[in-house]
Amino acid sequence: MSTYPVISTGAHVTRQVLSDHPDLMVVAFRFEEAGAQGALHEHPHVQSTYVESGRFRFSVDGKDFDVAKGDSFVVPSGARHGCVCLEPGCLVDSFTPRRADFL
Repeated sequence: MSTYPVISTGAHVTRQVLSDHPDLMVVAFRFEEAGAQGALHEHPHVQSTYVESGRFRFSVDGKDFDVAKGDSFVVPSGARHGCVCLEPGCLVDSFTPRRADFL
């Protein structure tokens, strides 16, 4: 069980750090309704995303694709990316190194 707080990151979207170490961080992003967005952004961390539940349309460096429960993919360092929730659910992201800005 995570002892980190649940943080609102936008309309109907929350994040919660599940675990962290200087070299790695695992974070749950929960999308409560279709249409909720993970805004386009970029960061120096390599990110691996696992779709725990729901359906999402992602954009990574201008390429769009849909993902659903059980899918996973990697976002390279510096790639501009974001998503739109198609069906409520949860994304589990791993970052290396950890996102100190999330602590």
